[in-house]
Amino acid sequence: MKLLKGNLITQDSQKIAYEHALNNHDRIIIIAHGFYNSKDAVLLQELKNRLIDEYDVFMFDFRGHGKSGGLFSWISNEGKDLKAVLEYIEGKYKKTGLIAFSLGASVAINFLAQGKRVDSLICVSAASDPDKIDYNFWNLDLKGDLAYTLFTPDGLKGRGFRPGVFWRKKQKPIDNIDRVNIPVCYIHGEKDWVVKPWHSKILFEQTQSNKKLVIIKNGSHAEYLMKDSKEEFVREIKSWFAVTMYPAIMAQTG
Repeated sequence: MKLLKGNLITQDSQKIAYEHALNNHDRIIIIAHGFYNSKDAVLLQELKNRLIDEYDVFMFDFRGHGKSGGLFSWISNEGKDLKAVLEYIEGKYKKTGLIAFSLGASVAINFLAQGKRVDSLICVSAASDPDKIDYNFWNLDLKGDLAYTLFTPDGLKGRGFRPGVFWRKKQKPIDNIDRVNIPVCYIHGEKDWVVKPWHSKILFEQTQSNKKLVIIKNGSHAEYLMKDSKEEFVREIKSWFAVTMYPAIMAQTG
């Protein structure tokens, strides 16, 4: 495997840090992290390692996160970051898939509603409306999510963000999802305490393209599915991309 690292520049002059893992594949998976995360988060790096035998993998930091510049704009401007990534990838691969987590999934839906830029999308713990995130702190797994995040080296690595103003107008994914014309798989933890499963369910209902909804029993929020429900989570990801990024397989299973 060859690992390239560098920076992309968005249309509004923000620096976006990336990591491009090449393993001689003709298909690539892009991983878009969620709020308070980055490409260097251990669980997302582990996901990359589980995919690299079958796909090249591209990871990046949204503005205000990780090694990227700027401030997080609460999904108002992050679509420009994803645009820069997709322009970099364009023409390099036969097929492109995107795994987007939490608010990163909201960014992906809003941006891809403008037109096809990838061949397949997986939204993990997607928020249908950023103004209606549940964030039920009392349902937090204190021994799992909180202890892992705050008191272990793995949980702390790659975490944090630099906030910008939050009152800018935001697009709502639920208003845009019916214009996303690529296959979409929604994966959500049953016990997600930040973004409740109803978000993915309503997005699924409004999706007009090829679609799938997976609720992982006892699963937590976003990247924590790689910690608590790893095998099922990775299996669902690989299964979805197998049938949506390899047309011959899709034809056999259709």
